[in-house]
Amino acid sequence: MGGNISYRDSGVDIDKGNRFVDVIKPLVKTTFRKEVMGGLGGFGGLFHLDKVKYRDPILVASTDGVGTKLNVARMMNRYNTIGIDLVAMSVNDVIVQGAEPLFFLDYIAAGSIDIETGRQLIEGVVKGCRDAGCALLGGETAEMPGFYGAGDYELVGFCVGIVEADRLIDGSRVGIGDKIIGLASSGIHSNGLSLARKVFFDRCGLQANDPVEGLLLPVGEELLTPTRIYVKSILNLVKNFSLKGLVHITGGGFTDNIPRILPERCSALIHRGSWPELPVFQAIRKQGRIDDAEMFRVFNMGIGMMIIVDGESVPEILERLAALGEKAFLIGSIEKRQPGAPPVVIA
Repeated sequence: MGGNISYRDSGVDIDKGNRFVDVIKPLVKTTFRKEVMGGLGGFGGLFHLDKVKYRDPILVASTDGVGTKLNVARMMNRYNTIGIDLVAMSVNDVIVQGAEPLFFLDYIAAGSIDIETGRQLIEGVVKGCRDAGCALLGGETAEMPGFYGAGDYELVGFCVGIVEADRLIDGSRVGIGDKIIGLASSGIHSNGLSLARKVFFDRCGLQANDPVEGLLLPVGEELLTPTRIYVKSILNLVKNFSLKGLVHITGGGFTDNIPRILPERCSALIHRGSWPELPVFQAIRKQGRIDDAEMFRVFNMGIGMMIIVDGESVPEILERLAALGEKAFLIGSIEKRQPGAPPVVIA
């Protein structure tokens, strides 16, 4: 029959989980805003909204993961930047509504949590939260032996932001003649990794530390480059400019994301060559023999965020963005959509 069986015998170590919380507490506290109540470890995080600051507030929520970028982190055995991607994917989705991210929660699951790997994951989440100005309000760490294999991790994030109702950005004011400004991405961000991995690792037979023609970094380092967080730049703009629409170029690339904020009468005309296409996309296209339509549907192609504004505002907004350290380009315009025409035209 055997002796008594403990939870630890089944693969879940409660004491290790408690030690992990103790390790990350000092990191998490560096993200706290003045609205955060209490510390880490309660059943729920507390966040006290300022009743005076907001007149007619709307809460905006988003959740996302980092997809198979986790596989690249595992190949490189480096987990200290993947948390930045996790935060970026959610806070960039929140900011496109014009909302300020308030707080973030993370979920980490594995067959067995390695404390050092977990610390690196949270280190990245903390950096992302600080870059976005939001508090890391709480999270969950789950050991699930038998469900996840050795070394496998799942990483999910959740963000809540706030915007005044009369300052909500939803694309409804986008009109014919408006201009599209693109903000440079840092690279592949966290989308299209499955295709990039197939090209570089399966078709080309590369290892994570191998060089690629045209790239300054080894392929694994290139693919791990953290996603840009655009929150502070966009919040700066909304103070002084009327932004009609914002587009986070994530899964679906240009083709599927731009139509999400376009009125039916409008189409977006994107001018190829109006921004520098990053070498990583050139390498993927060449090595994978991928056509342009697929590239623009899968990847950000060097543009991580788009801003739609009236034409008169463009010079001043570009000047402001440059002062904020953003690489920004006038990349297109809003045109009248012809019957049967696609909502996005790249020419």
